[in-house]
Amino acid sequence: MDRVNEFLIFIDSFLGSAYWFPALLLSTGIFFTLYLKFPQIRYFRHAIAITQGKFDKDGARGDTSHFQALATALSGTVGTGNIGGVALALHLGGPAALFWMWMTAFFGMTSKFVEVTLSHKYRSQTEDGTMAGGPMYYMEKGLKLKWLAVLFAIATVLSSFGTGNLPQINNIAAGLESTFNLDPLITAIFMSVLLAMVIIGGITRIAKVAAAIVPTMAIIYLVGALAVIIPNVGNILPSFASIFSDAFTGSAATGGFLGATFAYAFDRGVARGLYSNEAGQGSAPIAHAAARTDEPADEGMVSILEPFIDTIVICTITGLVILSSGVWAEKLDNEFQRADMRVVSGVYVEENEAHQRELIAYLSNDDSTVAGFNGSLQVIDGRIQNQADVTVINSRSFAENVMFSLDGEPVTGELAVSDGRLDDQSVVVSGESLLHSVPLTTEAFTRGLFGNYGQYIVSIGLMLFAFSTAIAWSYYGDRAMTYLLGPRSVMPYRVVYVCGFFYAALADTTVIWNVSLITIVLMTAPNLIGILLMRKEMKSTVKEYWVKHGRQSR
Repeated sequence: MDRVNEFLIFIDSFLGSAYWFPALLLSTGIFFTLYLKFPQIRYFRHAIAITQGKFDKDGARGDTSHFQALATALSGTVGTGNIGGVALALHLGGPAALFWMWMTAFFGMTSKFVEVTLSHKYRSQTEDGTMAGGPMYYMEKGLKLKWLAVLFAIATVLSSFGTGNLPQINNIAAGLESTFNLDPLITAIFMSVLLAMVIIGGITRIAKVAAAIVPTMAIIYLVGALAVIIPNVGNILPSFASIFSDAFTGSAATGGFLGATFAYAFDRGVARGLYSNEAGQGSAPIAHAAARTDEPADEGMVSILEPFIDTIVICTITGLVILSSGVWAEKLDNEFQRADMRVVSGVYVEENEAHQRELIAYLSNDDSTVAGFNGSLQVIDGRIQNQADVTVINSRSFAENVMFSLDGEPVTGELAVSDGRLDDQSVVVSGESLLHSVPLTTEAFTRGLFGNYGQYIVSIGLMLFAFSTAIAWSYYGDRAMTYLLGPRSVMPYRVVYVCGFFYAALADTTVIWNVSLITIVLMTAPNLIGILLMRKEMKSTVKEYWVKHGRQSR
């Protein structure tokens, strides 16, 4: 598994973690924001009116209402990214990462407006009478690039697993295990059966379930978050101050947090922002293609609301809970995941700024004098005896009170280590270190009015958030399969989708997140290039819409 994770990180270094990708993502949003004169601001109120059904027309083609299409798309975006993804971004990049998540969302509102409008314009009716749309249709019919459409559809199928399937159930299982001590196997069985029951019903059932889940989960989560923010209200202004002050400098070391450079905070903030709201990824247009309207720009304006709700509202709430509670820089007892742990040669001191800088460079894959340890750890009763030779790092922090155990008993003997990794994968390592992803958010929710009961809100919210994302992405995948191989391919795809859902409940969390980073880029890059090539058509489509409706701008 270590080798798999290292391979995924290597691939990601050329994709999502390379400078070109966040630059392309943000610059596309900025370009369309200026090109279309800030539609995310000018059309915001009109988008709300459309969602309320004020401009509905009888006889319009489609399978769902505007609200159901919005709820389906939101259920695809509001997921583990809002709970675990924000926590991971703050863990990796510090408070500055939240600023770049906001920037991704603001400009992403325009990117989503563009991709949904164009995709809706070129949607098609399938053999079974349902509507099918998405970037693959505008790529084929608008750009006349069939090969690009095929590549995008294949990437969508892969991303349905990497974005909507694997990370969702993995985080559900982790959350339920840490909160209720529920065996991940039980979670895998129950949730997989439930998923199968929903997605077999197609878009009609998916839309109805999404429309019920999205408002419910938002209310539950908001109540739990306020229960943490209110008693920690004195930390809110300092939290906001750190978000803005660190945005262009990076975050300094504080508590157990080693610090992060500007480049790292920028990269992780943009990556997590995209994972959260999916603006520019090309996924939401597939859901919006089912909406009952003959006006492509109508549905495009509805989609403006998604990044706002998903990232600027929900992700900010999660970020403030984590920052105001202070747990993001606090070391806590936990079981170390292999992908998060490193044993490095030599003794490094946490209070030494030079050591901090070297370790940050090492963990960020930059030039560093730090090297992974090769050799044997001398362990007695679970504790390392040759402490003068090594330093244990876990979750980007100095690990303390490290304990090695096997079958529930402390280890005594030698443990072989290769390039900083334990050779024996059956050895369990625990101790005190920073937390990230869902466990970090869960801990933050216990620091409020509800005390330890706050963790149950995270578990329930996570289950609803993640499950709704999984069902939405199953629809995205089956529309891509319909485009590639026809309606008959949908049922085999759904079977494989449910099997993948089951497996991921038992897999390594860090590996799952790295898979998601790669599949997102494979889907997003061609979509961004496509909408840039169709910029003139987008502008004329919006102009025609306002002329038709007797308005110039709203």
